[in-house]
Amino acid sequence: MATIGLVTVLYNSDDVLPGFFGSISRQDFNNYILYLIDNSASEQTDKCIVSCAEKFPVTAFRHIKSGGNVGVATGNNIGIKAALQDGCSHVLLLNNDIEFDQPFVISRLLSVAEEKSEPLIIPKIFYYDTRKLWMAGGYMDKWRALGVHFGYNKNDAAKYNKPRHITYAPTCFMLVKKEVFDSVGIIDDKYFAYYDDTDFVFRATKAGFSMYYEPSLEILHKVSSSSVGDSGFYIYYSARNKIYFIRKNLKGLYRFFSISYMFVSRIAFWLKYNKQGKKKLIQGMKDGFRLPVDKP
Repeated sequence: MATIGLVTVLYNSDDVLPGFFGSISRQDFNNYILYLIDNSASEQTDKCIVSCAEKFPVTAFRHIKSGGNVGVATGNNIGIKAALQDGCSHVLLLNNDIEFDQPFVISRLLSVAEEKSEPLIIPKIFYYDTRKLWMAGGYMDKWRALGVHFGYNKNDAAKYNKPRHITYAPTCFMLVKKEVFDSVGIIDDKYFAYYDDTDFVFRATKAGFSMYYEPSLEILHKVSSSSVGDSGFYIYYSARNKIYFIRKNLKGLYRFFSISYMFVSRIAFWLKYNKQGKKKLIQGMKDGFRLPVDKP
């Protein structure tokens, strides 16, 4: 039987951990190891994890303290490496600000992946509070260097219930076969946060690995529970990393157009930001061009 490594990165996550542990505890699949990569380790978090594990028993878990806020990308890499070293055949990258009621989500993900020989597979994801769609699959728009969500902020409908291959999805709940990491490597930790999953998915699909959307499986996502869209952190890293992604992955007209689109679209952001936000945007864009790009 396949063993799955469930990898999640903690950062001030105490409030969402009970719902997260509860969802995993209800699963009918138990051949897994949960890797909790802790970027904000504290005595309070230690107690929270112990309490959650007692109230919502999971098959096995490892609480790995990263030593500080090393970022989402590096945190995921710590978990991926641990899972592969432990012999896991698949890695399920998942946020901890999610919940899922279906007791068969993980087992069904694995069975669909194995039956259809799919190396990457994702479910349908809803906003936790509104129950509107957050993502029903997606596609990579190389002209804008943007991962686009199907059904974003829409009510669920029959057209979103068709299983299909897609070219983009975030890694907030993605089952990845070991062979994908063997072929394309792990996540580029230069991103720190934002666009790290876009880069990984882009490299995987470019290498010929298909991605499959399975709409019968449903996840609830507490979007932005750990970051704010107009925070200085988000403004800086979203700008920096978008430019880095373009420079690293796109060429020719795609690169020219996406960089141009980046500059034009940021004018609207510039106008709404306060003084500090404007500084973060400029600094992020400058650093996006300065960040060294590793040659393949």
